[in-house]
Amino acid sequence: MESIINWLNGMVWSSALVYLILAVGFFYSIATRFFQIRYFAEMVKLTFKGNSSSAGVSSFQALSMSVGSRAGIGNIAGVATAITFGGPGAIFWMWVMAFFSASTSFIETTLAQVYKSKQGGQYRGGAPYYIGKGLKVEWYGILFALITMISMTLLVPGIQVNTIALSMESAFGVSPTVTGTILVVLLGAVIFGGIKRIATTAQIIVPFMAIGYFIVCAIVLIVNISQLPNVLGLIFSSAFSMDATFGGLIGSAIAWGVQRGAFSNAAGFGSETFESGAAEVSHPAKQGLVQALSVYIDTLIICSATGFMILLTGMYNVVAPNGEAVTANIGEGEPGSINAQLAIESVIPGFGAPFVAVAILFFAFTSIITYSYKAETSLAYINRNRKVQLTWPLNLLKIGLLVFVFYSSTNSATLAWAMGDLGFGLMTWLNIVAVLFLTKPALKVFKDYDRQKKEGKDPVFDPTKVGIEGADFWEKDYEESSDEVVAKRKSV
Repeated sequence: MESIINWLNGMVWSSALVYLILAVGFFYSIATRFFQIRYFAEMVKLTFKGNSSSAGVSSFQALSMSVGSRAGIGNIAGVATAITFGGPGAIFWMWVMAFFSASTSFIETTLAQVYKSKQGGQYRGGAPYYIGKGLKVEWYGILFALITMISMTLLVPGIQVNTIALSMESAFGVSPTVTGTILVVLLGAVIFGGIKRIATTAQIIVPFMAIGYFIVCAIVLIVNISQLPNVLGLIFSSAFSMDATFGGLIGSAIAWGVQRGAFSNAAGFGSETFESGAAEVSHPAKQGLVQALSVYIDTLIICSATGFMILLTGMYNVVAPNGEAVTANIGEGEPGSINAQLAIESVIPGFGAPFVAVAILFFAFTSIITYSYKAETSLAYINRNRKVQLTWPLNLLKIGLLVFVFYSSTNSATLAWAMGDLGFGLMTWLNIVAVLFLTKPALKVFKDYDRQKKEGKDPVFDPTKVGIEGADFWEKDYEESSDEVVAKRKSV
């Protein structure tokens, strides 16, 4: 099974996909005239503006769910792996990836808002909705929804669960079986409570975990501050093969930096569009800006903190594409969370293993609970035209996730990563093709927002004026021609 999945990954995650993700981000950055620079202050402002409603969540709750999903094992183990196989220069290419990926995230999130629906008293949106309603290709939307359900239930969660189990066993001697049982109980309590409980849980955990992790990384940085100029020089020189030690790794630096950067922030995957569709905003571009900020939080802050911590303390190895060791600072061993543990241990003895284990628990757990929401929304898309909504398929989906979570706690780490890569890779190919075909309406929405801001207005979306078809959620409100609707939207 592992050999088959690895073979599939070789086709899905070819260099074509890696560079396509980077190229799409570059294209949308130019098309929006680098909004990620011009609207940065607006991103921060909108994050903390607006409230939730009985049908939707606030922008901050949607951001928390998205950051909770993005900020997983990739922020720790993924960064260490990128350094191991791409050299220190991989960190630079992760930054490049984050900068351009913010525009991709903005576009797909804006589309998720434009084509969202209200089902069962809740807002639903995401890639299946903008594929089905925007592209008007029904079978394509259903295919993406099915792939998402399989990926978020059976393929992707194993990465997070397996790493939690291994880190808890290493740090505290807790059996993977016990860890798996506890995770099932906690996860079940959250996901069976619906979107509101998921959003509330993410809103509490995400800021706490991000700030706590950043503080510890900052301590390591301060203690080794004298090495910072050398590390920065090393990152930039090795990124362009100007360093003698890492001179032949530019191809690996770009490939690993872009791939692990993409895996970490998930921009273009379509996986981060589901939470965005549930947000209560007055204009689709507002949530697009908020989600673009989450890419920066994930990569430029959390991933960078891990990278600096590992490089400043020298707790990394680098391996050339032919398998030969370029550096062997910490002896043999698989790259991953161990690099972060050793980095912290070098400054705070005895603290590294337990802290990283707890950090992984929080990072990974929030990722898993959002996976459940993505799968649930995909099922809602498939069943959206049913007059009578059946509850058993949703319960079966959640139970299936819990069963797989328990199974993954004792699964092979290598197999878990391979399955996760396959799930995200399949979603990315399907999503990027759809987003590119929807470029015109997405840019129309952005230009409408840009125009209203220049006029000094608080943007409110009217799809008829913009010339967008299929935005029935927004059209329904405007058909009412109610001043109360406009007033409500302005209030959020």
